[in-house]
Amino acid sequence: MKLIFCGTPEFAVGTLEAVIAAEHEVALVVTQPDRAAGRGMEMHAPPVKQAAEAHGIAVVQPEKIRNNTEFRERIEAVGADAILVVAYGRIVPPWMLALPRLGCINLHGSLLPKYRGAAPIQWAVANGDKVTGVTTMRLDEGLDTGEILLSHEVTIGADETAVDLFHSLASIGAELMVETLAGLAAGTLMGKKQDEALATLAPILTREDGAIDFARTAQQIYNRWRGFQPWPGAHTKLRGKKLIVHRMHVLSESRNEASRIESGVLRVSGDELLVGCEAGSVVFDEVQMEGKKPMSATEFLRGFQLKSGVRLGI
Repeated sequence: MKLIFCGTPEFAVGTLEAVIAAEHEVALVVTQPDRAAGRGMEMHAPPVKQAAEAHGIAVVQPEKIRNNTEFRERIEAVGADAILVVAYGRIVPPWMLALPRLGCINLHGSLLPKYRGAAPIQWAVANGDKVTGVTTMRLDEGLDTGEILLSHEVTIGADETAVDLFHSLASIGAELMVETLAGLAAGTLMGKKQDEALATLAPILTREDGAIDFARTAQQIYNRWRGFQPWPGAHTKLRGKKLIVHRMHVLSESRNEASRIESGVLRVSGDELLVGCEAGSVVFDEVQMEGKKPMSATEFLRGFQLKSGVRLGI
């Protein structure tokens, strides 16, 4: 097929590479503009742009696409059979949806209709789900409401983070997109409407999502830490200053039963930082005080002279 590929982050690179390897013609890649990042605020090209240029594929990076006449003419001139959309980061306008004969095919990081929205992988982990997956669908004007083409289910490991899951779903999703294109080309793949009664949302993450609420259970707090990697992570306050928790785990049930800790209260146990939750306790393994470098709990206790009974979050 002759394709246009729309994508931006590393998650989309595997799919681009897979469709090229499957000998489809990617005539044009659409990605977001280069952005300034890092301490020096140097300009960085999106991973999809870098991959496209390595294959000698033409790249366009419009800031806006809905009413961009020049961009529309460029897209229309390609005459693509399908437009692939993988983590592009822009809402595809109606004129673009109606353009290719096979439609705009999206790879989504959940088992639709569950987790429609911007952060499906993160919320699946944060909510403690045991299973998730990837779905290919034909885009329409709704938020991830189009017809499902194919899906693939995967198990979420008990200690797997969103970062881990991103890597595995990107690889599985790339294969699923190639399989989807093969089915569309053969005329054997038909779309299936989503069950609206089963739909849930995965809203875009905010900094506040990373704030630890000790009214939750220890397992819920740990799940949210796993899901919100690398951002917004997990953080609380210690003596009025921000405390980032880079690594944590749930205290074993046997130790919890032996020593109940009040929610939000810190207890020093040897070289461990234990914090009580609504049910159970969490252990902070690596932390970073505001303005300081990350350090292990042992280093932190040595430097900050903490005592049991300090309340976090204030």
